[in-house]
Amino acid sequence: MAKFFETIPNNIAEFIAKQPIFFIATACPSGRINLSPKGMDTFRVLGPNDVAYLDLTGSGNETATHLTRDGRATLMFCSFGSAPLILRLYGTGRVIKRGCEEYDSLIESFPRLAGERQIIRVRVDSVQTSCGYAVPRMEFVEPRTKLVDWAADKSQQEIETYWHTKNMKSIDGFPTPFANDSPSSG
Repeated sequence: MAKFFETIPNNIAEFIAKQPIFFIATACPSGRINLSPKGMDTFRVLGPNDVAYLDLTGSGNETATHLTRDGRATLMFCSFGSAPLILRLYGTGRVIKRGCEEYDSLIESFPRLAGERQIIRVRVDSVQTSCGYAVPRMEFVEPRTKLVDWAADKSQQEIETYWHTKNMKSIDGFPTPFANDSPSSG
């Protein structure tokens, strides 16, 4: 049976901290709904209604685009271990760009990883747990490092050039947060 909470209970925050994968779903008023899997040690519960994750350079920037246009976000965590559980955090998200004071303050909560692109912060309005009885049991083997390995072989300018080549428009043609930026010269 589903249960709803107005804040993130401590036992749920502990569950979140142990999960090697989570998913974020976002949408604009029109266009596709985006659902992205995220991994590594990139998610933090900052408070009872405040969560954030370190977003790494990727092939697109759909989540950030949707958040700047609409803001709605659903984060989902699933237990693949012996105790079944599905957890959803519903809220409003925003993009925190590199170089701003808030980013500089929050980045200290995360491990430093090559390819850091932005931080996604979500104000949680509702927390829902459900049984997860149909979710299969699986074992976590190890995190994939290919993304950070790829980024580690690039200079910051090469990463920013990649953003401005590959991360300027969403798959529906909406401008991303990088659309108003220009690559740095250093």
